[in-house]
Amino acid sequence: MVCKPSLVTWKSRNFAAMKSELSILIPVYNGDCRRQVDALSRQAEAIGGLHYEIIVADDGSTDRSFVERCREVERWPHCRFIDRGVNSGRAAIRNFLAREARYEWLLFMDAEMTVGSERYLLDYLDNDFTDVAYGGYYVGEGERGNLRFIYEKDCEPQHRAEERRKRPFMHFHTSNFVVRRDIMLAHPFDERFRQYGYEDVLWGKQLRQDGITVVHPDNPVGFCTFERNERFVDKTEEALRTLSLFYSDLRGYSKMITFVESIHLAPVRWVIRLWHRLFGALERRNLCGSHPSLRVFKLYKLGYFMTINNNH
Repeated sequence: MVCKPSLVTWKSRNFAAMKSELSILIPVYNGDCRRQVDALSRQAEAIGGLHYEIIVADDGSTDRSFVERCREVERWPHCRFIDRGVNSGRAAIRNFLAREARYEWLLFMDAEMTVGSERYLLDYLDNDFTDVAYGGYYVGEGERGNLRFIYEKDCEPQHRAEERRKRPFMHFHTSNFVVRRDIMLAHPFDERFRQYGYEDVLWGKQLRQDGITVVHPDNPVGFCTFERNERFVDKTEEALRTLSLFYSDLRGYSKMITFVESIHLAPVRWVIRLWHRLFGALERRNLCGSHPSLRVFKLYKLGYFMTINNNH
């Protein structure tokens, strides 16, 4: 899928029913979102009658060169850049953006995602959902030796709309979703989640408990930027520590927790932990190298999680 800017002004067949106010919100951390903002701005400008804004908020990037690059988004119409200066975490930055927004509907996109359709914004605005919509993502081209690319390609079938609709609250991610502003303000992300991972999973659980609907249109963005193997392993470990910290909150909404709790024999648990202590370093070396194995990655994740969860 390739993003080609639209050169025509879109006319909705039923403009009275179309969402006409949209705040596009992009949290960024050590990333460059200029190309993404350009594509979104072109589409928004081409939709007649749309009131919109684009707000990019930097969440304390450690590489200030990215901050200066993203600051350039203010050259586009209706665009604003906010340098937060300190890192508040993936939950808090999204809550902050929701408070900064001025319009009824909020579109959240992760930084550096690719806008893959000329009708991306229009397909959200013309949809008749009333609460929350998650459009999914597709996996772009990557290198065979990149672990993140290998992992995402393996998981890609789970991101298709027909699969997501089977378990709508468990298949929610923050990469690409629209929510009514009043819902977001009344049901913010849990700001206890300061480290990487699972804030979106808990939010999906909370929405279900509060009777808020999540629909899954087929309106994906592209996941085309893949970090280096060592960085991805570091992030995976961080996410597993987050999962361990919020074990009770995420029970029933995590495949890892469900699988671990299905291992009832204590000797099996002991063997998995022993294996990780003996061979975890070798496994990690493979994952950070040029020929990472997806099977080793799954084994490493299980061993790492069970090792930091001796009480479960």
